[in-house]
Amino acid sequence: MFSNKDIEMRSIFVINCIKDRNLRVSNGELLLEEIEESAHNKILTKMPFQKLLALFIVGHIHITTPLIEKCKKFGVALIVVKPNWRPVFYWSDSAEANYLLRIKQYKFDADDISLARNIITNKICNQKILLDKTRRKDILTLNAINCCIRCLELINTTANYKELLGIEGLVAKQFFCAYFQDYNWKARLPRTKCDYINTILDIGYSILFNYVECFLRMFGFDLYRGIFHRQWFKRKSLVCDIMEPFRCIIDNATRAALNRNQFTEKDFNFSKGEFLLKHERSSYYTKVFFDELIYYKNSIFMYVRNYYRCFMRESVPENYPKFEI
Repeated sequence: MFSNKDIEMRSIFVINCIKDRNLRVSNGELLLEEIEESAHNKILTKMPFQKLLALFIVGHIHITTPLIEKCKKFGVALIVVKPNWRPVFYWSDSAEANYLLRIKQYKFDADDISLARNIITNKICNQKILLDKTRRKDILTLNAINCCIRCLELINTTANYKELLGIEGLVAKQFFCAYFQDYNWKARLPRTKCDYINTILDIGYSILFNYVECFLRMFGFDLYRGIFHRQWFKRKSLVCDIMEPFRCIIDNATRAALNRNQFTEKDFNFSKGEFLLKHERSSYYTKVFFDELIYYKNSIFMYVRNYYRCFMRESVPENYPKFEI
């Protein structure tokens, strides 16, 4: 598994290949080039494999056999995702044999909500930070901030899963009402596409979900074994868990884009009761969220790495990582 030296000395390399590009090995180095009509392709960058921890390829790419061999030799995780960050191909030699991690996952008591409390506490703390950053003193914002404070105190004493669910839902309701109050906010209704802001959040959360999934795969987690979200058929409950503290990234990016008129209701078609993003605007929305997540890529990776280490050591909940936006 990855050592401290790997984290310090090696990079997570993200390649945006929405345009037609080619990856190959040249003189023992990774070579990225843009495919052109002329005989010679334009070289964009070179990087030694010793400096790579993971290689994220977004979009369409040509990959050669020597490239895969080099990734295997130097232990570079290779992840190919669609422009919406949905994984298409994943390979990591180090994660395949991590059966000890999965044994610990299966042995973890489903009624133990100590780690779930950590995750929801972290999520609420970040929601409060976003509300504080607005510097608004209206009733909705002040009520939402006070709700966060009260619920953070309640979480420390609750030992009931349903109570924890209720606390998370109460804070979320107050948070969204205050944070998006300038945009005729009604309610958070996932996957219903009932209004354009809910649709934007669904797009952003989907990209975040896929991004977090890639990092969890690097360590060999069973993605379907969660600690807060319960097991459902084909639901990657652990990904749903780990993305919770990072939802604030999407919330913040969405509100900022709305304030700058980068995202508007005109970008959507309304059909059969649903707001659907126009095809010609999809790449732009993806890029906005893509750029925001790339900015936090090291923070997300370090969170997952530290979570993995704490879980393997069966550390006390207080030692588990926290993310602050």
